[in-house]
Amino acid sequence: MVLVSLLLGFAAFILHSAMLKELPAPVVSVWPPGLELYSGESVFLQCKMESNSTLTWTYQWYKNTSKTPPTTSHRHSVSGDSYSITAVKREDAGSYWCRAEQRESNVVTEARVVLNVSGRPPPLLTLTPSTRQFFAGERFTLQCPASQSASGWKLRHFSPGRPDRITVDQKRTCPPLDGAIRANTSDGCVFTAASGNSGLYWCEGAGGRSSAVNITVSYGNIILKTPAFAVAEGDKVVLSCHYKIGNQGKTIFLKGNEGEIFTSNSSSSDKAINWTTENVTPKDEGLYRCVSQDGKMESPASWLSVTPDRGTWKWIIVTCSIVLLCLIPLTVWLVKCHRCPTLCTSSWWPLVKDDVPAVPLPATKQDVTEVQWDLSWMEMSSLLDKQLYPGT
Repeated sequence: MVLVSLLLGFAAFILHSAMLKELPAPVVSVWPPGLELYSGESVFLQCKMESNSTLTWTYQWYKNTSKTPPTTSHRHSVSGDSYSITAVKREDAGSYWCRAEQRESNVVTEARVVLNVSGRPPPLLTLTPSTRQFFAGERFTLQCPASQSASGWKLRHFSPGRPDRITVDQKRTCPPLDGAIRANTSDGCVFTAASGNSGLYWCEGAGGRSSAVNITVSYGNIILKTPAFAVAEGDKVVLSCHYKIGNQGKTIFLKGNEGEIFTSNSSSSDKAINWTTENVTPKDEGLYRCVSQDGKMESPASWLSVTPDRGTWKWIIVTCSIVLLCLIPLTVWLVKCHRCPTLCTSSWWPLVKDDVPAVPLPATKQDVTEVQWDLSWMEMSSLLDKQLYPGT
């Protein structure tokens, strides 16, 4: 009986080892595709096991060499097999690990992807109106970079809730996809906002891809419209809270965990309440939402991206360069002085003690004490001997 148990255990071990050898690693997909991201855009990572197994897999995400899951924040969020980053920054570059685990068979496998954040400005995708949120039924237009329209740009769409991708070839009429129609005045495509329109949009061409924008379509009664792309420091920014059926008194604007930042009184007929920042700064960047006075209506959160003023950095660099140019000669001189002090005194300080011209002292009348001290040493010694030893 013991022998049979050992044989069964050994057979299970061999079978498990064979399964591990044949088990493929998970595949990490990046949307928009490519390992180079642009500052300010959104990115979605998806981890999937490409196997015909009907077993359930669970997924865990890590960044770089960390052994603990990344902390979710306003910009970073994890949902099952998906990892999303809003408004990509330089510090988001690095290795992202996906760990797939099958608990029933105790199988664990990993895969990673390395993301880089480019400092180059991308070809611009145009969104009109420029906002991240739309009510269902509203229309918006997407247009690939006009200056390179002849190079075969294609508009692409990815929705995290749908596994398929949508491709629109701009050289042809836009297909009737979720209400998409051909624009009459441009080469872009006009969409009627619907549930299938939410997600990422970007353009692909022979030279790479354009910037990407993330659009949210809401079926609720209130949304907050923020600029779809990053704004520059110092710009005027308007956040607009839109009601589908009209406002109910006060509208409260909230930022992240800071709470209320602005409250507006309006009539019940107003459908758009604005909050304006005349001179936006990087401190204004963050996640915003608006709420009705009674708290029954709250918009989905929307991110405002602010690009620091590069001119300020240029002045800082210039100032540091001037300081360094002044410090280098001073440092060299101090080193020379330490090694050869006479070099510094003779070359840098011409009026040293030996070179000062002698100036005659003014003539004065000497008193007795001065006359006595003018006597020679021998005479003074003789006088002292006579006073101390009178018989000599």
